[in-house]
Amino acid sequence: MDIDSIKPVILWTDILIWLLVISLSTFLFTLRKNPESRAQWRQVFSSRLGMVTFIVIMSYIVLALIDSLHFRKVLPPTAGQDANTVYYSNTVNSVLDVLLGEMSERKERSYSAPFSLKSFTKENMNDAEGVLYRGYPDLHHAGSHLTDKTQHKSDLLLQSLIGIAKGLIAGLLLCLPFRLASKQSELPLFTGVVTVLIVCAILGWMIHVGNLYHVLGTDRAGNDTLYDSIKGIRTGVLIGTLSTLIMMPIAIILGICSGYFKGWVDDGVQYIYITLSSIPGILLIAAAILQFQVFINLNPGFFEVGLEKADARFLGLCFILGITSWAGLCRLLRAETLKISQLPYVQAAHAFGVSHIRIIRQHILPNVMHIILITFVLDFSGLVLAEAVLSYIGVGVDSTMPSWGNMINLARSELSQEPVVWWNLLGAFFFMFTLVLAANLFSDLVSEAFNPKNRQER
Repeated sequence: MDIDSIKPVILWTDILIWLLVISLSTFLFTLRKNPESRAQWRQVFSSRLGMVTFIVIMSYIVLALIDSLHFRKVLPPTAGQDANTVYYSNTVNSVLDVLLGEMSERKERSYSAPFSLKSFTKENMNDAEGVLYRGYPDLHHAGSHLTDKTQHKSDLLLQSLIGIAKGLIAGLLLCLPFRLASKQSELPLFTGVVTVLIVCAILGWMIHVGNLYHVLGTDRAGNDTLYDSIKGIRTGVLIGTLSTLIMMPIAIILGICSGYFKGWVDDGVQYIYITLSSIPGILLIAAAILQFQVFINLNPGFFEVGLEKADARFLGLCFILGITSWAGLCRLLRAETLKISQLPYVQAAHAFGVSHIRIIRQHILPNVMHIILITFVLDFSGLVLAEAVLSYIGVGVDSTMPSWGNMINLARSELSQEPVVWWNLLGAFFFMFTLVLAANLFSDLVSEAFNPKNRQER
């Protein structure tokens, strides 16, 4: 694709996810200076389960990053158009769309089952003699490369092997750094290499076969379900990370200040989070999202394309989820700070006249960091599931934005049909289940490594 034929589109969520990656890279670089933290993270990655879950989570993050590089294509010139005037399409694409090939453009008329060559519903058709009958018409795109439809199964097997081979080749190239470092590291890098190869083989198979067949079928509008499921990765990763990062500063500042200063500060913080906890979260989120949607509808001039409106609503959802999720962590940090502030070395620092800010930075915050890390990983998976629940009741992300919650919401009526349309729910469930399971297993390992009681026992 010629770079002169596209116009970059920068969304607010694109900026935030790249800032998140830069912050994470900076954190990992500074981690090398702390021997204790380095030893704790080494314990996490020294297990095979930690290596596998980390690579799975990083695979989701990489796909989300690739899907966060947006652009608009140049429209072909029309008759009478000025040569110096360029018009761009209202459709916003991403680099992930380029890697997925023509998967997004292979639309059918309606439902089709996975790997099928015919439509899922009957339509009125005419035979060679012009007689009207009811039947299952052929799909426009699935298997269009076949000259003989009877070769469907053998071609599917052949194309699957080709797709897996492409994925393995890409995986081997990615694993070269692991191979070079395997002789000098005690980490289970062989397990990491095998995991990378499996992930690349699955992705290679999905992309290659998905451009020839509908691997997970199509939905009511004829859109490819596999494409929608992969595009939902960005939404799932972003809503988990951004909401957690919005919640963390509020919980950390209020929780530590409440437990350290006590008195009226403690009373004020407790009043705030008790009041917030007494309001049903779903009602508060729904009211905030609806008010934000009214603002978007009344100010259409702020947004150049439709995706920017969906992105603005998505940011509002992340913000309100973060605002309503900090109370639990705040309670934990308050209780832990109350205990740490009474320890002898903290009292000695007070006696020597050390400032409050320095005591909090050097004595309080490092001793509650394990709670913050464990809560971050646990809340990430919880917020991914929350997006699905909110979309199910109609107050989640915009319907035009690919997300697993929107797919599950659309699958409600499909499960009551006869025969049942099950593949749309399966696509969202598979990708969501894999991410949430990997995050939960990884959080267990982080909890075990950073918990002070476990360190004392070891």
